[in-house]
Formats: sequence, structure tokens, C-alpha cells
Amino acid sequence: MALADVLRKHFRWAAWEALIRQHGLTIDRPAQTVHPTWRSIVYPMDYGYINGTLSTDGEGVDVFVGTVPFGLVGLFATQDHRKGDREIKLLYNCSPTEVYLAHGFINFDRARMEGELILRQAMRTLWRRMGV
Repeated sequence: MALADVLRKHFRWAAWEALIRQHGLTIDRPAQTVHPTWRSIVYPMDYGYINGTLSTDGEGVDVFVGTVPFGLVGLFATQDHRKGDREIKLLYNCSPTEVYLAHGFINFDRARMEGELILRQAMRTLWRRMGV
């Protein structure tokens, strides 16, 4: 079974959503913020971490934060070639357009970073929730 299939099936979506509600989020890179190390990287949407968590890089679990009240809609299983690590990055309250935006950001330069998108529900379900 492929990693994406395992994550989609076994990821504890509701538990992570509850963790976000309980601990809250910190947006340390608002939309249009320049990356503190790589000045050519600009965040296209709000980006931060879940308070009280630790990821494989020793920092909080990363999260892209969108503008619609959809909860936890997906995640990326990423490989950062610069740092040599793998981690997940969550997609919270993201519209379909914001999911595409985050996907393009993560996979913009695959020599530096790449990530596989795993959605909680099919993209067409997100579009329907938008009334499309």
C-alpha cells in the first residue's frame, strides 16, 4: 500500500482537528511573508504551527491556514531536500483554491522540497462545499 493510501486511511483526522481546537495555532509567517533564511521564498498564505506539538524537525507541526471554516481538509507528506528531513504539513480551513496554492508552493522547486497531497475528502467534495 502506498504512503498516501496509508495516511489517508489511518491518519487520525478528528484527533488532529481536536488538538488544533484545544491548543490553537500560531501563524508565524502570514501571507506574503518572506522566509527568514531563503529570501526568495514568499509564503502565499498564512503558515504556522500547532501549539504544543513537535514535528520531526524539532519544531511545531506545520500548518497552512486558509479562509473557510472547513476544518482539517488534508496534509502534505513532504521531503525537504535542503534540511534532509520528512514531515507532514497540515491544511486547515482551506478552500480548494487554497489547497492548489499550497500544493504549488510546496512543489514549486522539487530540488528543494516536494510533497504528496493527501486529502481527507475528494477535491470535488470541497468544491461542492463551496457551492460550486
